[in-house]
Amino acid sequence: MSDQSKRFSDLGFPLPALHRRDFLGLSAAGVAASMGFGAQAQTAGAVPPPPAKRAGQVVLGLSQEPKAFNPLMPGVEVDEVIWTSVFSSLWVAEPDGTLVPDLAVSVPSEENGGITEGGLAWTVKLREGVVWHDGAPFTAEDVKYSLDLIMSPGFKARTRVGHDLVKDIVVKGPYEISWRMERAFAPYLAQLANTHIVPKHILGKAEDPNTAPFNGAPVGTGPFKWGERRPGDSITLVANERYHGAGPYLEGAVAKYIPDMTALYAQFRTGQVDVVIISGIPANYYEEAIKLPGRKVAVAPSGNIEVIMPNLEHPAFVEKAVRQALYASINKQAIVDSIYYGVPKGTESFAPRESWAYNPNLPKQEYDLAKANQLLDQAGWKRGSRGVREKNGTRLEFAVSTTTGNALREQCQQLMMQDWQQVGATIKISNMPAAVIWGDFYVRSKFQSLLVGTAFRTGLDPDPASRFASDAIPAKNGNGGNYMQWQNTEADQLMKDGQATFNQDKRKAIYWKLQEIVREELPILPIFQYAPLEGIKDGLVGYRPNINARQNAWNMGSWYWAR
Repeated sequence: MSDQSKRFSDLGFPLPALHRRDFLGLSAAGVAASMGFGAQAQTAGAVPPPPAKRAGQVVLGLSQEPKAFNPLMPGVEVDEVIWTSVFSSLWVAEPDGTLVPDLAVSVPSEENGGITEGGLAWTVKLREGVVWHDGAPFTAEDVKYSLDLIMSPGFKARTRVGHDLVKDIVVKGPYEISWRMERAFAPYLAQLANTHIVPKHILGKAEDPNTAPFNGAPVGTGPFKWGERRPGDSITLVANERYHGAGPYLEGAVAKYIPDMTALYAQFRTGQVDVVIISGIPANYYEEAIKLPGRKVAVAPSGNIEVIMPNLEHPAFVEKAVRQALYASINKQAIVDSIYYGVPKGTESFAPRESWAYNPNLPKQEYDLAKANQLLDQAGWKRGSRGVREKNGTRLEFAVSTTTGNALREQCQQLMMQDWQQVGATIKISNMPAAVIWGDFYVRSKFQSLLVGTAFRTGLDPDPASRFASDAIPAKNGNGGNYMQWQNTEADQLMKDGQATFNQDKRKAIYWKLQEIVREELPILPIFQYAPLEGIKDGLVGYRPNINARQNAWNMGSWYWAR
């Protein structure tokens, strides 16, 4: 038994399987291809046609509970399962990055005249005949209201990045709208693909949109209507019989909340759950799961990155040297191989490998406790009582939080705790339910550090300003997701430059440099790019993993059961 394996055995962790060599040699894409994942939706001539009449329902298994139902307000991936089913956006990002019109007739571009004046003037023509779930007609007024609401003072917007540049919105008619941008902003096309339109005739009458009854029983134009919510258990959606697109082909869908991932997998195995997405199937069940009769299980593409997210306002994380030392003392390879069974790949970047902006030349992290100790010694952190380092009266101690019920993350915490103790840092594990941790604790930077997986993009665009820009810190009255509270003048300028040009070569050079700065400064400690093991029951047609969506129920209106 190796030293590393003995450490895991001593901790009470299951040892990794010894017969998965062939699997580890495959890339995520190769695994998915080898498993024929989604073959029913991709193999020409083999796909049965959609049913003439809506039939059946699908049960989605989620390890976190959706709780945010207004799509313009803060939420996480599980909330987006509801958003993309109940609401519509102007256009949608396909798995290959193509933008496909939804509420719009076409996607504006410089080529078709929808974007002019070097990116400053935009015109969008809208689909006619769309109705809200309550029967009211959808018009350009709803689009204007949604964009105005995002920028309304006091409204708790999920993000204002890009939207804050929109001015002079003009409704040219029931189905045409135009606006101007204060400056060219290339990622706005991607941002609008992830901006769902809300109804003016309902929210516009609310005294406070932040607390409106709508936020607990949303009305949209999407393929499914709000049905029933059973807090702590499930959400039921029902088919929208007046949907403007193809489908829905199902009578309904149930998003079932099962916080313990082992229990979630068990319900997928026994057939109580039809689809397991987002957190997916724990990697230690992979070899069993791929042999389940009547199931397809494989690696799905994901742009999410698993990171340690430090709160840079906490005394333990202010100094770069400390962050570098903590990063050097994370045994990333052991986490990937021994805890996640070699499924994901370690990364040094916030950008997914599949992105055209990904920088493959970043320095590779090496697990080096001696280097970590040296960094802390040089920075003046001296060992005090019980070996815990101190500097100017501040002890090198902090809490690491993540969601309860995630056994693999809990193992990561234990492993990091052991290693960090060896460099004089002491940590406290402070896990809590998803509904608690992803509320104000997260978005108002009340945490000390988090073990979290998230994306650092603007939809499918590589722009990470909503995560890294100095004006994107909610705890400092900014708008965005810079919950680490990182501020860097050079990075801010690079992100502005990347947004201002539509030239991909120029943008690529900008984002390569930005990745170098983030790798050096470490406002996040990257561990691996997600490679979630998702599962579907045989006979379900239409499931299409999409790296350009934050969850793979993005097109649930197109799903149906083959009969």
